[in-house]
Amino acid sequence: MTTSAVATASAIETAKKHAAIRAVKDHFDPKAEYVGIGSGSTIVYVVEAIQALPEDLSHIKFVPTGYQSRQVIVQHGLTPIAFDSLPPNRLIDVAFDGADEVDEDLNCIKGGGACLYQEKLVASHSKKFICVADHRKLQPRLLSSWPTIPIEVEPLAAPVVLTALKALGSPSPFVRENLMSKAGPLKTDQDNFIVDAPFAPLLLPADIATANSLHTAHKGVTGKGEGGVWEVDNLAREIKMIEGVLSVGLFCGEDGVEALKRGSKLGGQKPVATYFGMADGTVVLRVKGEEPKTV
Repeated sequence: MTTSAVATASAIETAKKHAAIRAVKDHFDPKAEYVGIGSGSTIVYVVEAIQALPEDLSHIKFVPTGYQSRQVIVQHGLTPIAFDSLPPNRLIDVAFDGADEVDEDLNCIKGGGACLYQEKLVASHSKKFICVADHRKLQPRLLSSWPTIPIEVEPLAAPVVLTALKALGSPSPFVRENLMSKAGPLKTDQDNFIVDAPFAPLLLPADIATANSLHTAHKGVTGKGEGGVWEVDNLAREIKMIEGVLSVGLFCGEDGVEALKRGSKLGGQKPVATYFGMADGTVVLRVKGEEPKTV
């Protein structure tokens, strides 16, 4: 690795750490009972920031989204609790997790680390989901940079799912392999497969409603797959309806605050706020309906 590449990598890690510290400062309540902890390198910094707080946290149970995040919780002297050990009808107070890509409406792609189903369980059963990421993850639309939508599927149904995804317009969906291909398909913590499905960049509802200048080629399109063009929520619903699909790596729709305000007994999939560590070391906060701001 060149000196320049090392410096860039170091700057990215510093940015992620700053974003994690700020997210914890703004959204971690030491009086909480249950806190969700996601997967990935950025979330290590979240746990470090929580551990560094002066308050007694021994009463808090931390809900991991997979084996790796459980290990991080334990290594930092915090108390893990499995999702299925939560009391009935009890929502997680706040969940912190990363993302593979985030669009301007805070829709996320997640599942690059193959913890998809547990990540969605924790996010959708939290009062609020806080996303922490570095600046590379922020894109105008999903699938602008990240190449595919991860989908957790029952192994027996994988061929059926691949065929159905092609019918929806994905040109070349595939079952994700282990790093060593001779080991076969990668398995999730639930022993399922991950299918990665490429699609064209996903539209937002505003793109369809206004046919704005960024998407003049899509004027008149409904976002329901014509010409391979999909709106985020529409595609998420269609993929979830495929027999054999357990979870879709599109975190979209309502956030937890919106869902609870509507009277739902569950939270939402979408983050209420996303903290991006920028290349210059600053942190940019994005909240739905508000202009980005440096915090």
